[in-house]
Amino acid sequence: MPDFLFKGKVYYNPVEFAMDRLGGTWKMPILWRLKDKVYRYGELKRSIAHISDKMLTAQLRELEADGFIHREVYPVVPPRVEYSITEKGRSAIPIVEHIRNYGIGLMEQEGIDIEEYL
Repeated sequence: MPDFLFKGKVYYNPVEFAMDRLGGTWKMPILWRLKDKVYRYGELKRSIAHISDKMLTAQLRELEADGFIHREVYPVVPPRVEYSITEKGRSAIPIVEHIRNYGIGLMEQEGIDIEEYL
């Protein structure tokens, strides 16, 4: 399979390309939450344990730049910003769900309590 260049980065295969867009600790959990409702920044932050403000902001910016989420800024005081999933983001949800279910299965095999994940 030939290498390809996208936005200044060389990729070696489609899986690497997809994982660069959706991989990591936080992007899939963010998309998973946004699939059901629109979130404000603070709500999203409270719903994801252990994520720092810096990391949440960076991940939201990347997801927005890649077209997976939409950021709506309302011109009010204090400023209000809402995040929602786009059609492109919604198309990734079955993949996220499949990976999530696979992870739950692996956790079960290792004897990890999965009750809170169901």
